[in-house]
Amino acid sequence: MENEVITKSKIKCPNCGFENEEEMPKDACLHFYECESCKKILKPKAGDCCVFCSYGSVKCSPKQLEK
Repeated sequence: MENEVITKSKIKCPNCGFENEEEMPKDACLHFYECESCKKILKPKAGDCCVFCSYGSVKCSPKQLEK
């Protein structure tokens, strides 16, 4: 049985608290994300591969497939 990958994640800006649901790439990580509210550029936290793993409600597609 193939793993079901969730393709949308809510990113929450640690600077201003703004949340936005974003479509995730299916086969890649997103290394930079600009908050629509405060315009801060988010980068992954140390040890995380992308902004979805650091600030999203769902980890990125490649991490979901590692399970």
